[in-house]
Amino acid sequence: MKRVTPTDQSSRAWGHAIALDEASTTPLFAQIAEALAADVRRGVLRPGDAIPGSRTLAEALGVHRNTVLAALRELEKQGWIRSERARGTFVSEALPELRARAPEVSRGDALFDVSRVHPDVATAVPPGSLPLLGGVPDVRLVPTEALARAYRRALRAPRLLGYGDPAGALVLRRALATMLAHTRGLAVEPDDVVVTRGSQMAIDLVARALLRPGDVVAVEALGYRPAWEALRASGATLVPVRVDRHGLDVARLAELAETAPLRAVYVTPHHQYPTTVVLGAPRRLALLELARRKRFAILEDDYDHELHYEGRPILPLASRAPRSVIYVGTLSKVLAPGLRLGWVIAPPPLREAIVAHRTYVDRQGDHVLEHAIAELAEDGELARHTLRMRRIYLARRDSFVSALREIFGDTLRFEVPRGGMALWAQARGVDVDAWAERAAKRGVYVQTARRFTFDRRPRAALRLGFGALDETELRRAIGMLAKAL
Repeated sequence: MKRVTPTDQSSRAWGHAIALDEASTTPLFAQIAEALAADVRRGVLRPGDAIPGSRTLAEALGVHRNTVLAALRELEKQGWIRSERARGTFVSEALPELRARAPEVSRGDALFDVSRVHPDVATAVPPGSLPLLGGVPDVRLVPTEALARAYRRALRAPRLLGYGDPAGALVLRRALATMLAHTRGLAVEPDDVVVTRGSQMAIDLVARALLRPGDVVAVEALGYRPAWEALRASGATLVPVRVDRHGLDVARLAELAETAPLRAVYVTPHHQYPTTVVLGAPRRLALLELARRKRFAILEDDYDHELHYEGRPILPLASRAPRSVIYVGTLSKVLAPGLRLGWVIAPPPLREAIVAHRTYVDRQGDHVLEHAIAELAEDGELARHTLRMRRIYLARRDSFVSALREIFGDTLRFEVPRGGMALWAQARGVDVDAWAERAAKRGVYVQTARRFTFDRRPRAALRLGFGALDETELRRAIGMLAKAL
């Protein structure tokens, strides 16, 4: 006998919404039957869906159970439903009327104009595939047991299930302020930090609070498209500035600033996204001086600061010029992107506006999770985990680089990245987009340069990630990538 699935149980538990007209000359059982049949036609009920029991329906509709039983008998006689002894009643899989009739209105239709927006999200890969996607961590390494214990302890405080501070739980803001002071040289207090659902929300909130339609924002010509779209959604005009092996071309930005009233520049100076290059000290100083002189904001996205392998991590721009820089970060790389934990630090007037917009967009974050993460930070587990991840990803980087050079030779040219979870490779004599398509058919997924170019034009380059797979998996993925070539 087939078991009742959770979906069947939940369908029955919810009952079913049906509007009855007691003043109508149509009997109530016929109204119920017709309403259920109409829901099947509209797709509210689908073939195989469980129908609530007669007692549940009768109680929900305020009618006698015999009325519901009469309606169900009528539907079964017409072929809309089927009954199974000891299991229940289900929408029939054989519905000739549905096959014969075209739907009157498609679910995709709207009776008003809608602007088309195509989300640019991380490539979804089927289970069992080998993702060589840049910036994707290995979520198998998350300290789930420690996190689960901390989360259970946080759940014991019922107040955390109510409304809280839209800037984030104070305990996490305090922990982040301590971490940022020690690891990034930022002189911040808990009240300077706004906790967000990942760095993407932080960028969106900054755009809402800072930008107005027509504002000019400079961005890296090779960069992170979701951030561009968040800035563009606030009405900003984006202007690309070239990126070379030293990062953003600040001299070109200075020329732009002389001809356009810049409102802001969006940069990834620590490990430029996607090329991974570090913005050198001379350009950093020039950028800060230019922002001070021209009075524009620097939106600094420091998305993977913890993962730096060679030498000391470069301190953020925000550590030198907190009045000019809006600093965005995330725990997605050292923990997991699904936890959706990021932050933004901004000068006080802008921070207040960001918090206000947060209340309009999301009201607040997950304070239970925020308390759990704060506990991991306070007892040192987060710092220990970060060190573990740095060692593991460094080993994976070295193994990945060795295998790429061994198998591809001069076909792929790249510099070994000083940090992060990806490298930027130039391909010689290869159509990288066609190569990526062939690789995907073999179950290996890569990101080509077209995904990161401002003008969406193809280039002979790829961003290859090594974070999500262990060293054995990386070797296997590279071998399959070679076969696709």
